[in-house]
Amino acid sequence: MTHTLIITAHPSRGSFTNSWAKKTEQACLQAGGTVSRSDLVQMNFDPVERFEHYPDHTGSDVLKCQEEASERGTLPTEIEAEIAKFRAADRIILHFPIWWFGPPAIIKGWCERVLANGAMHTASERFDAGRYRDKTVLFCTSTGSGESESSPDGKEGDVRMLLWPLAYTFRYLGCNVAQPQVIHGVHGYWKDHEKQQTEARLADRLSAHAGIIDGFDELPLMQFNEDSNFDEDGRLRADAQSVTAFITHI
Repeated sequence: MTHTLIITAHPSRGSFTNSWAKKTEQACLQAGGTVSRSDLVQMNFDPVERFEHYPDHTGSDVLKCQEEASERGTLPTEIEAEIAKFRAADRIILHFPIWWFGPPAIIKGWCERVLANGAMHTASERFDAGRYRDKTVLFCTSTGSGESESSPDGKEGDVRMLLWPLAYTFRYLGCNVAQPQVIHGVHGYWKDHEKQQTEARLADRLSAHAGIIDGFDELPLMQFNEDSNFDEDGRLRADAQSVTAFITHI
């Protein structure tokens, strides 16, 4: 039985983001799977990592504090709960809008706190050797801009490039990352006929979403360089192919 963790980040329960996440949950359950949820805003999840979370630890390095707390079993209770959800999941699906050319800040804060050093990764357990090579992550995200504006030559920037740092975060843990599902032109400024057209278009996308979840295991994956593609200094080898504009030959 497949277990899915659905993470959402949007302040409005009536948002398209949350409607889309509900469709994901329904599709997973209808397929015979199980689901856990982390609605970060409704949970009042604190996205700010701070030393107050580690009262029994000293020093100025947050990663070291996380490592020590992981070893001692003293990570904050809410972080232990999120880690348990992550570990129990076969796949992790994140629903969020693109705000200011990236995911909402609460998503990055969740990563900074939950993907704790020691508990989720170590210096020797990352990338190809990451602990979570059996898990696949999918982003379901929306943009306010249109598809052409969000394309590689678009004024708003290539949305897939905007998502790459978050994808690489999960790659760091060893996860597979599926090519994102992106829906464009989602905002509250449509009027009259355009509003009706947009609502119909979005309803069609939501209706088709169950098919995407049913075919989850066949979704194309994002490509990342393997560990062997880098030299002892951590630089891309001359004979290795660059698969992203974020890591290229110079």
